[in-house]
Amino acid sequence: MTTQGFGGPRQSHLARRLPAWLQRAGASRQGVLTAMLVVVSLLVAVGIVVARRYVPVSSIILLMLLAGYLLRLRGTVIVCALVVVEVAVLHFSGLAVYTPGMAVVQAIALVAVLRLARRQDRLGLRGAAGNVMLVDLRDRLEAHGSVPPLPAGWRVDHALRAAYAEAFSGDFLVAARPASGRMLEVVLVDVSGKGQDAGVRSLLLSGAFGGLLGAMPREDFLTAANDYLLRQDWDEGFATAVHVAVDLRSGDFWVASAGHLPAVHRHAGSGTFEVLDTVGGPALGIVPIPVFQMHAGRLLPGDVLMLYTDGVVETPGADLEIGIDRLLGVAERVVATGRGGAEAVLDGVRTGEDDDRAVVLLHRE
Repeated sequence: MTTQGFGGPRQSHLARRLPAWLQRAGASRQGVLTAMLVVVSLLVAVGIVVARRYVPVSSIILLMLLAGYLLRLRGTVIVCALVVVEVAVLHFSGLAVYTPGMAVVQAIALVAVLRLARRQDRLGLRGAAGNVMLVDLRDRLEAHGSVPPLPAGWRVDHALRAAYAEAFSGDFLVAARPASGRMLEVVLVDVSGKGQDAGVRSLLLSGAFGGLLGAMPREDFLTAANDYLLRQDWDEGFATAVHVAVDLRSGDFWVASAGHLPAVHRHAGSGTFEVLDTVGGPALGIVPIPVFQMHAGRLLPGDVLMLYTDGVVETPGADLEIGIDRLLGVAERVVATGRGGAEAVLDGVRTGEDDDRAVVLLHRE
């Protein structure tokens, strides 16, 4: 399965079957497919006039969907524009009658196809090949979020859910355990945006952050991540992040935040939940010389360190502190009593489905 760069054009089965002389003439595959669909649209228009029984007016919608599936944005616009002209000619010449309902349905289909083609074009994806690439993207993103094996007495439990149960999330986790094996580093990131656009940025950042994590002093990680994000120069080029480094021998930990919500430390001895003072640094990708402060603490046996994203605690029109209090109440019922983990916490907070949500629980057992 070959590509020309990330999301580049792929050879379709239809294009591979075209006559060799036509490909040698220098026409691009997209150009050939566009020309073929233009011809098909003309044949459909003729069929609507002379063989209405076999070529219904609704065939126009199928043609537009086919264009959106096979073509990039430019070719889709050409085919759809031709379809609009054909519909107008057929209607006003009296060769075909379009009721208001038929016109509305076709107009809705036209807008949907063009929006889909524009979105696919921005991502460099198209049709079935693009869908395969998106599946691979999702699998790679999940692989980056795997936690390395930990020594006895340590466990990381995490759960990530995308907005509206989509396949892609702007929240992601990266974990690393340097060669010495003594330290574990975890970073939870919330990328701006949702859906496929956020998924593409998440994949790029997770790969970059995975290379940085554990490869430099812990106090330099967020600064390096911020520099990387600034170099991308994205329109929606910011992300919040919380970075945790844990000494797996002593239980000492350090937390630094880049515009992210505060981490929570559950003390097993007292049974209390402490909201750590980790909010202070700016989000990644906003200012060129940020200052990030680290909070130091120690995890004793039975303690838990909880990280989460804003989708877990934010509710439209409600105070953020109320959302955090609700999260702490759920954690006390679920985590402190051993009745469940990160998935149970997400189930318990019952926030809306319109935002990505993630919870990470670092246990010292």
